[in-house]
Amino acid sequence: MRGEQRGRFQLCDCTLREGEQAAGVAFTPEEKLAIARALDEVGVDEIEAGVPASGSAEARAVEALLAAGLKARVSTWNRCRREDVDASLACGARLLHVCVPASDRHLARKLGWDRRRALRELARVVAHARERGAEVSVGLEDASRADQGFVLELARAAVSLGARRVRYADTVGVLEPFAAEELVARLAEAGIPVEIHAHDDLGLATANTLAALRAGAGLASVTVLGLGERAGIAPLEEVVLAARVALGWEVPCVTERLTAVAELVASLARRPVPAGKAVVGRDAFTHGAGVHVDGVLKDPALYEAFPPETVGARRRLAVGKGAGRAALRHALREAGLEVPDGEVARLVAAVRRAAERRKGLLDAAAIREVYRDATGEGAADGR
Repeated sequence: MRGEQRGRFQLCDCTLREGEQAAGVAFTPEEKLAIARALDEVGVDEIEAGVPASGSAEARAVEALLAAGLKARVSTWNRCRREDVDASLACGARLLHVCVPASDRHLARKLGWDRRRALRELARVVAHARERGAEVSVGLEDASRADQGFVLELARAAVSLGARRVRYADTVGVLEPFAAEELVARLAEAGIPVEIHAHDDLGLATANTLAALRAGAGLASVTVLGLGERAGIAPLEEVVLAARVALGWEVPCVTERLTAVAELVASLARRPVPAGKAVVGRDAFTHGAGVHVDGVLKDPALYEAFPPETVGARRRLAVGKGAGRAALRHALREAGLEVPDGEVARLVAAVRRAAERRKGLLDAAAIREVYRDATGEGAADGR
């Protein structure tokens, strides 16, 4: 732990740029504005609005965000090219992210550059942006697979050119938390302001982001639901809650808005929120096993890391194959049925058989049906 940085970091939400790189995802300018406003309500510090150089529609969307009066700062993403910078400046953007490859593989095979060329182009493009009044951050693409000596050289060059921070990109998600902490610590201890951009190809993006923050990174790249290229990047909701709950850090976000913004992005991306998605999934606060339901009815904290209200969600006590007497008793009451304790115990087996046949949970109507079948009663169900 680097004590000076403990608990102090900002969030750059990249849903409108990285998120739109997810296969099949396309936001209209109006949808981008709606998402940006929702993110602003959550309290992210920066919103990466898009890539103006990619076309006029993207440029118009960026212009709309810049004119929206958001509290969050609005930035654009740019390749290490002067024409990209000019496209961003033409939109009115003054907070520019310039990306340069850091690994020899990316330099040689994608651009035909060597390391010296990368340093020259970076200096030329950053100077061009700075001379026109822009603030610049520099992204080091594929940094996790690069020669770390060259990563440090690029980072120092960026800072000497006036870059406000350097984005350490784990572009193909090959880091693990111990390496992430060690590699980011080297930059932080050299006085480099670091942003961590962790991809989730191995399912480690949130863990790597937290490790980097512990090592001294001052900013985290995130997207809602982790939306992004391939398996995406660190999810906003996971990073915020993990920092708050697991690390005990104060994160100045309106977390009660996280479920709503997740549902908005999922709807516009045409990608349903997975039921078991951490923090904002439908089942994140659904309790089905008998012992768990019994415990939650006595004290929710027995089986919840934080209350569902923290993220604008609600608790569900499910009745399925794992239902016990406590869950069934609660569900019967919710369905308008007052059943003696002895009868509840007898109904458990019937409910479990019904759940097995249906391959799912039982709602109130299904519970009434099981009750009628098991007891032979019809009108006594309270309807």
